[in-house]
Amino acid sequence: MKLGLTGGLLASTLLAGAAGAQEVTLTIESWRNDDLQLWQEKIIPAFEASHPGIKVVFAPTAPTEYNAALNSKLDAGSAGDLITCRPFDASLSLYEAGHLADLSDLPGMENFSDVAKSAWQTDDGSATFCVPMASVIHGFIYNKDAFEELGLTPPATMDEFYAVLDRILEDGSYIPMAMGTADQWEAATMGYQNIGPNYWKGEEGRRALIAGDQGLTDEPWVAPFRELAKWGKYLGDGYEAQTYPDSQNLFTLGRAAIYPAGSWEISGFNAQADFEMGAFPPPVPAAGDECYISDHTDIAIGLNAASPNAEAARRFLEWVATPEFAQIYANALPGFFSLNSAPVELSDPLAQEFVSWREKCHSTIRSTYQILSRGTPNLETETWTASANVIKGVETPEEAAERLEQGLASWYPPHFKYRK
Repeated sequence: MKLGLTGGLLASTLLAGAAGAQEVTLTIESWRNDDLQLWQEKIIPAFEASHPGIKVVFAPTAPTEYNAALNSKLDAGSAGDLITCRPFDASLSLYEAGHLADLSDLPGMENFSDVAKSAWQTDDGSATFCVPMASVIHGFIYNKDAFEELGLTPPATMDEFYAVLDRILEDGSYIPMAMGTADQWEAATMGYQNIGPNYWKGEEGRRALIAGDQGLTDEPWVAPFRELAKWGKYLGDGYEAQTYPDSQNLFTLGRAAIYPAGSWEISGFNAQADFEMGAFPPPVPAAGDECYISDHTDIAIGLNAASPNAEAARRFLEWVATPEFAQIYANALPGFFSLNSAPVELSDPLAQEFVSWREKCHSTIRSTYQILSRGTPNLETETWTASANVIKGVETPEEAAERLEQGLASWYPPHFKYRK
């Protein structure tokens, strides 16, 4: 009897050990440290509920430290199983270094268009190494109370846009637009890349620039700088020293009427602003012009090629490719719009307003992100400086465009013909 009991205990122990050994914990690397609570409370529980035996830990790093920290971890072999992917070259370099696995054959990849996948593919499109999660859309968020108070309606053309700004400036109750130039990137991202696609005609112009068929000194690329040169007087006193958080605070505290925006602001603004908000797309140059929006492929997730838990990680990525994940993510993070081809019903009215522009405008991505920022000088960061300089009047639109073109032409063969 004693032997039987011992045998039973031994068998039970072995079975328990086998069951325990099957449980896997996956770690996600990300720069989106503001999302931690949403992953912990909404996204991860939904996955774990349908995938017993797989636990997930979301372990973000501060955005400015992410690239360097991730590269160090990958080189040391200590990075997480799942890698949140920035678009284009940052992730492409990780794939080329052997850090990201090829996911071309992952079930669910067929749920994404070629455009959605393009930010996480090799240049020739032969390998896809991250599952697309979301894009962000650019436009302008406005204080509906301020507009109602001043009898304003959202502008559709640039003439109407300046008429609205002039009316707000003349009244004096609000700063017309909340944007500073101290951090530079927002002058380009929420300025140049926001209004620019209406001038260079979105993908048509972006691809022509990559091919060398257009240069940055051509009119479609100089014209947005000419518009930015008019913005300074509408940004309030001291905008030159105003940081990105300063601008966010000016708007959410009700001191500014308009905020040149990316849709990623929606969650934070919903929490901080005590007034109703609306949004309008970048105004077109003239009535009747077709509209273009920056609908920028922003975030995806890939598999660490050295992960010891690759099978479980692939199961997580298959789930990320489903309409279920798209629905949860887009509503947990209003302003991050699903790239999945399945329709997603959004509960946030401001997010719904942004995404509705896809139905009437052509979508494109930021002009500097694919291929054109691989060399030195880096076109993306140079565009930050140029946009801020033009707003401040330190450079003319033509001088800024010429400097950017000569920088690009110094290293990028399709633009050698523009060298001076």
